Amino acid sequence: MNIRLKVFLTLCILMVIMTGVPLQAATPEESFRKSYPNYPLESITPTAVPGIYEIVVQGRIAYYAPGSEYIFTGAIITADGKNLTQERNSELLGKKFKDLPLEKALKIGDGPHTVIEITDPDCPFCRKAATFFAERKDVTRHVFFYPLLSLHPNAESKVRQIFCAEDRTRTYEEAMAGKLDDMKFTPCKNDEVDNLLKVHKEIGDRIGVGVAGTPLFLVDGQIVRGANMPQIEKILGEKKKME
Repeated sequence: MNIRLKVFLTLCILMVIMTGVPLQAATPEESFRKSYPNYPLESITPTAVPGIYEIVVQGRIAYYAPGSEYIFTGAIITADGKNLTQERNSELLGKKFKDLPLEKALKIGDGPHTVIEITDPDCPFCRKAATFFAERKDVTRHVFFYPLLSLHPNAESKVRQIFCAEDRTRTYEEAMAGKLDDMKFTPCKNDEVDNLLKVHKEIGDRIGVGVAGTPLFLVDGQIVRGANMPQIEKILGEKKKME
């Protein structure tokens, strides 16, 4: 066999081998970033549904099938009624509550149960929750404020009044009881209050309170959205047993 024929056969064999080996497929993350370059992807993980991936973008959960042109929103619910999306949302929120600067919060009580809450003094559901916790002496609360000015234009002034007060807990209780609603006070302004309010707002932004709404709680490590008193009471247990 002459040299030219050997070279030709060798090239043919190489071409057969190369065409028989598919190119390495893009990963789901690579596929998503290529299709949606303007979406700031935080994470992408497989779900219980084959071929469907959970994506987290700006703290929100959605779903993506690599290679498709669509992003899906909604909940994945099992046949027995388990809401996997809700559980995952709570898990992600719980992680955001970790390492918060609790020394910047308003601390109320010294009970064995720990509650971290984000509230608004003019939110009626926040006030309902405050009334509930006022009757619990078995809780240590760490309160962060997130005044939703679009709904409650006077809320920030009340937060400032709380921060400026010598007895912040008492002023907080007055605000949540509606005793500051007449606005017969001069909103307090100084650098310390400005900085503290900024910290509280940044914490709320990071956790996504603007989307989730107030109040929002982490009760003994469990996320509770809204003034869901039955759920909170279930986590804490009966008051009589703890006091």
